[in-house]
Amino acid sequence: MTPEINKRLSQIELRVQYLLDIKEGAEWGNLGDLMEKVRRLKEEIYDRTEESIGADLSDLEETISFLEDRAEKSLTPDEIVRIVRNPQRITLQNILENVYDSYTELGGMEDCNIDPSMVVAKATISRRVKGHVYVHQVMVIGHEKGHGEEFRNGGCTRPWGNEKAMRYMEVAETEGIPIHFYVFTPGAFPIEDYPGAAQQIARNLYALAKLRVPIVSLISEGGSGGAEAVGMSDIRLMLSHGYYSVISPEGAAAIEGKIKEGEKVPKDLLTFCAEQLSITARDNLQLKTIDRIVQEPVLGARRDDFSFLRQLRYEMIRATDEVVLKTKSFRTFRAYAIKQEKAAERNYEFDIYIRWELTGGEEERLLRLRSLKYRKMGQGFYNESVTWPDKVFKKTEDAVLKGYYGLRYGLIRHHHKQVKKVIEEVSGEGSVFIRKISSPLISAYDFVANSAAKKQLRIMAASPTAPGAEEVTEDWGDTYVSPLANEDRTVSCPNAREYGCLDLWVPDLYGEFCGVCQNCGHHFPLEYQWYLQNLFDRGSIHEFNGHIGSINAIGYQGFENKIRRDVIKTGRTSAMITSHARVEGISLIVAMLFNDFRNGTVGAAEGDKFVRACEKARIMRRPFLAYVHATGGIRIQEGTVGVVQMPKCTMAVREYIDSGGLYVVVYDNNSYAGPVASFLGCSPYQFAIRSSKIGFAGPRVIRETTGEDIPPDYHSAQKALARGHIQGIWDRREFRYNLYKCLLTMGGSNLYYR
Repeated sequence: MTPEINKRLSQIELRVQYLLDIKEGAEWGNLGDLMEKVRRLKEEIYDRTEESIGADLSDLEETISFLEDRAEKSLTPDEIVRIVRNPQRITLQNILENVYDSYTELGGMEDCNIDPSMVVAKATISRRVKGHVYVHQVMVIGHEKGHGEEFRNGGCTRPWGNEKAMRYMEVAETEGIPIHFYVFTPGAFPIEDYPGAAQQIARNLYALAKLRVPIVSLISEGGSGGAEAVGMSDIRLMLSHGYYSVISPEGAAAIEGKIKEGEKVPKDLLTFCAEQLSITARDNLQLKTIDRIVQEPVLGARRDDFSFLRQLRYEMIRATDEVVLKTKSFRTFRAYAIKQEKAAERNYEFDIYIRWELTGGEEERLLRLRSLKYRKMGQGFYNESVTWPDKVFKKTEDAVLKGYYGLRYGLIRHHHKQVKKVIEEVSGEGSVFIRKISSPLISAYDFVANSAAKKQLRIMAASPTAPGAEEVTEDWGDTYVSPLANEDRTVSCPNAREYGCLDLWVPDLYGEFCGVCQNCGHHFPLEYQWYLQNLFDRGSIHEFNGHIGSINAIGYQGFENKIRRDVIKTGRTSAMITSHARVEGISLIVAMLFNDFRNGTVGAAEGDKFVRACEKARIMRRPFLAYVHATGGIRIQEGTVGVVQMPKCTMAVREYIDSGGLYVVVYDNNSYAGPVASFLGCSPYQFAIRSSKIGFAGPRVIRETTGEDIPPDYHSAQKALARGHIQGIWDRREFRYNLYKCLLTMGGSNLYYR
């Protein structure tokens, strides 16, 4: 028997097995009978003539092609998930070997890699234009699922794998070469070992926000935060048979069905969740969370689809060209080049050569376009009922604020600082003569400095850190008392067995003791209203953007009722409160995530309110406090509209900090998942209230993913501090004083601007 017959028979067997995997059963299309025919042919292959075997193979090939077309036309979201996870699916290794001319892996190879599920490679990719071959260098970074190798961990990257990715992103920036990201992950490996799953993803996003090179990403399997670690880019492509989701369908089904640990998720519930999450490429294109779909062959690209890999090579070059062309100043050239590339789409060839190196001005334009791209994501997926007079008033207010604070801090204050710096440098030469001359000048200049500077100096003089300063007087004003304080009963401290704590009378605990055990210091949860009333100066809180509310963004079945219930319960329309406030006279902007509305989860409304608060803090040159009463992560009922809030909010934080702002995060109660892995975890100053828990995933997810139990204090603030994820632990009773001290210490002379 010829090798050709053997090869055809082997391919037919793979195709039938592929269909069996997708349909999860032999009944559909009589796949069981087909597989039985294949087995018989394998047994009879040396007993029959080549012509007879060849005729049977042709019949089988025709039947399988028909079934593949039929399956393609009726693909469901959960079947797409099975396609993506099939061992025959293309992997990053296939792409490196066939899309790029040559490559060298960085950070190790195979099982000797720093993290084999994250592959980094310096590669070359070429194009032929009118007989000339042009070669580009790129940095390729992506998840490697492998074809069954255990050391690949199924594409679930550990924290140090994401750290490796960030390190080589910065190398690419240093060398000025584009980055190609390939996302093939069901999610990040949820462990807190340094550098920490959540904290490292946040660092990656923070770095990507201002990386000064073109970035293109391709998504095959995009699972939540793990995907975002290498997903922020200038153009986001997605394979037509890939999925991109806020959570795996299995995870969503476990939450929706309240499935107990160890129990199997019902198939119907799994199918329901896969449909409701809007995870397909077409769904994501409609939601505008991706830019373009790369069409795959029938039932998805497999590792031997070489014609598709040729097409993919063209798509990656074309996408990089588009990013580069958008930064060019010559609009005519841009339009001509894009037109030529579209015309060449049919044969996957190029008519023009475009250099991928950017000048300084082009890099600035690249960053502006990236910022605008992410700022628009998720807009329109929340309720913002405003009239046209409101819009006019808002625009006028913004313009006035920009003008006033730009003049006050951008021109006058900057000029003041520069002049003072020059005088100080001159006087610092040590010349008594010059000092005698400059001292009167300094005194005179300080005298005419604006009132805000004097105010800040007065605050600094009152700082407990300044010599001779007085302690801050804690004036709590009209304090909020928890409704729990009216209950005549006692509670036991959870540390009673360890520290011998006596039972606590509830009126004392939630009244005088501020929810803190007087023996061991354990902090019981308190309502968010307690912080609003007790943390800030009396009457200083002025909420803004309270009219922005959550909606059922992707039509998730039954979600409207849940929102309505929370609106009635809380009197609010989202889980985020943004406001102006003061602490001991220091003005600041506050964004508070609170637990009572959808467990403090973040969706489009919360994300946009956070970004607007960031922008307001930047315009007004105010310190920015993110206080997390509690957060359960990204809201799964908003799908990828919720996921893109991670890069969007991190981009806003990066721009605020780069402009000179002071960003402080304080965690309370439980803070998990996406928000910690993005706009919270990227802050250089993170603190936690005692007894709070901080992490990437809860104990159950960790057990199910890693197969290992974790100690009870795995997510405690003390552990987070020991790992370097936060910078300090505060007692609730001293929150106000610690926040005030933090603003003065971290801000110093740059409290309102840098």
